[in-house]
Amino acid sequence: MAETFPHHRPAALALLSSVPALSHKEGGFLGHVVVAPDISVRQRAWLVKLLDRHALPPLVEGE
Repeated sequence: MAETFPHHRPAALALLSSVPALSHKEGGFLGHVVVAPDISVRQRAWLVKLLDRHALPPLVEGE
């Protein structure tokens, strides 16, 4: 797996494909993030939190 994710889309896709025990809310959020051209500061913060919680690489700073 990558050392960091260069963009929010592959990060969300990695969570969806590698974490089998996501909640319905988390899955819905990640599905939206995969197709969103841009995400808000709050969405990015939650994505960063989910990546950390599931021991996946972080997003590139400033993405």
